[in-house]
Amino acid sequence: MRFATPWALLALLLIPLLLYYLLGRKRPQALTFSAIELFRPAGISWRQRLAALPLVLRVLALILLVIALARPQQGIEKTYDISHGIAIEMVIDRSSSMGEEMLFSNLATNRLEVVKKIFAEFVNGNGKELAGRPSDLIGLVSFARYPETVCPLTLAHEALSGFMANIQLVTSRAEDGTSIGDGIALAAARLQKAEEDVARQQKNDAAGHYEIKSKVIILLTDGAHNAGTLTPLAAAKLAGQWGIKIYTIGIGEDIDPSGIQGFFARMNRLARGVDRKTLAEIAETTGGIFRLAADADSLRAIYAEIDRLEKSEIESIRHIDYAEHFPVFVMAALVLLVMETALRATVLRKIP
Repeated sequence: MRFATPWALLALLLIPLLLYYLLGRKRPQALTFSAIELFRPAGISWRQRLAALPLVLRVLALILLVIALARPQQGIEKTYDISHGIAIEMVIDRSSSMGEEMLFSNLATNRLEVVKKIFAEFVNGNGKELAGRPSDLIGLVSFARYPETVCPLTLAHEALSGFMANIQLVTSRAEDGTSIGDGIALAAARLQKAEEDVARQQKNDAAGHYEIKSKVIILLTDGAHNAGTLTPLAAAKLAGQWGIKIYTIGIGEDIDPSGIQGFFARMNRLARGVDRKTLAEIAETTGGIFRLAADADSLRAIYAEIDRLEKSEIESIRHIDYAEHFPVFVMAALVLLVMETALRATVLRKIP
């Protein structure tokens, strides 16, 4: 509650002066009598007890009118949050090679589990180098021989952990493989329609507005493309045409072919390793970066670098609507004045 013209409340100081004037100029009518003991048994009538009521009603009416002049208002504050966020598609390799051992907090697990754990830190923050991405739309795509959408783009990040738990290593040879190109293409198609999805979600939401600042794919794989219909570079060019940036992360050690004994052993190890050249070309084509993560700490550092490169913004617009309440006080004052007039003209009438 506030007053639009608070200086009008100064008029309340005049009411005591008005009372002093009204009560001071009226002298009570009296008769000289030798003794009033004879009138005591008669008592005081209810009219005598209510004699001051009209004056009280008038004073209250004046107070209400002064408050009405001050224009009391009730403010209804509305805050609109405009988030300039980033639409991020996580594209995660779940082929059998992601089952190789990798350390996380000095505990041995597989590469896929480490990727999932660090991803959770990237989204929710870890209180250290990763602050979290609360304002970003995040979706999940996984791939082996075939890509699939695990989770559509969403701001409800609490649901992501459940969807991430559903990403498991392939168990069938028929499903095994590394279709990097198809994984990128599926994620890019999801991002291409991101504005439509956001508009549909916000159609009945007047409390906020979300704008997509940029679109990003984060690709994590430990292998080389060997399945699918689209080549990685063809998919990257498509993403680039749609204004989508791709950050590529190779999971595994940097392989030095000279350290592997035997031609066939060398070829077999390289075939299972990260295709650094292709991943670097994918990133370069779309304006992203390529990094290699040999362990959980280096993967966390890569996410921290992406965190610095891709910033989100939140803008709050504060709007207040004021509702006028002075008519209520005016009506109450008029009711009191009518009551005063009615009492003075009827039951509390004085003669003369």
